[in-house]
Amino acid sequence: MEKELELYDVTIVGGGPVGLFTAFYSGMREMKTKILEYLPFLGGKVSYFYPEKIIRDVGGIPAVTGDTFTEQLIEQATTFDPTIVLGKQVTTLQKLENGNFIVRTNDGEEHYSRTIILATGFGSLKTIKLDIPEATTYESGNLHYTVRNLEKFRGKKIVISGGGNSAIDWANELEPIAEEVTLIYRKETFSGIESNISKMKNSSVNVLTPYEVVILNGDGEIISDIVIENVKTKGQQTISSDHLIVNHGFAIDLGDIAGWGCDMADGTIKVDNTMQTSIPGIFAVGDIANYPNKLHLIAGGFNEGPIAVNSAKLHIAPSEELKALFSTNMESFQDKS
Repeated sequence: MEKELELYDVTIVGGGPVGLFTAFYSGMREMKTKILEYLPFLGGKVSYFYPEKIIRDVGGIPAVTGDTFTEQLIEQATTFDPTIVLGKQVTTLQKLENGNFIVRTNDGEEHYSRTIILATGFGSLKTIKLDIPEATTYESGNLHYTVRNLEKFRGKKIVISGGGNSAIDWANELEPIAEEVTLIYRKETFSGIESNISKMKNSSVNVLTPYEVVILNGDGEIISDIVIENVKTKGQQTISSDHLIVNHGFAIDLGDIAGWGCDMADGTIKVDNTMQTSIPGIFAVGDIANYPNKLHLIAGGFNEGPIAVNSAKLHIAPSEELKALFSTNMESFQDKS
């Protein structure tokens, strides 16, 4: 190397929930840790797309908003003062003869690390927008792709387009406070979690399937009503709406990481039971990690992160015994009152 770079034990690519908890556990293992995050803030898609969404699938937390959950994760992740680099997109990877790695970012900056843990989610996410020419003109008005302030919708007539977890979750969250919630979906079978689907169907939410939005009527800024069409019969009806929320998912792009040489499957990275990829010293956790019977829950990623950290520690020092580690047996966390 022409210049001396600071060497880290672990570089975590991605500062979302799983990356943050992985950084905390890495700190508990007394590993020198760095987080590289593409966005200008930590928290990933939870803080960006779902700040007011209620999260209920993490053990011991009955319910928490995305914003509060993110704040707590950041506080936990920074316990051991990892180096945090924001607003940098990882591009190229170089494996050196000594087994260490140099990761380069979009501005040419270099980061030197013994191991790498990819916690990128599905990569950079681009919202799939409503495929209607006039839709863009309403984005500054009452067409929304996420919900940032629930109170904005109180007492209003809401139309939601989509049939996945996000659409169903928002229908359930808005139903108690809105005047009326209508959910439309182009298929007859929903793809969300069964209990949430049942909750929606047993509520006052007006569910219309199989329909899709075909026309937006309004003044170019505010939508006044929405024309929907039955995908089978082609029959149309018009729905009055104060707000339209579109949850059609995301386009996924791993970017340059897809070209690093890791074995891939369905746009994700294959890992073994140690969370290691096909490249020794590189691990993957969270949504990007692919293995049999994968469970795409944040709580699942919280298990994968520590496994990857332990595996990274063994990669660095294979001859050393890796002892079990719990926060309750760490002196710095023990109550000394």
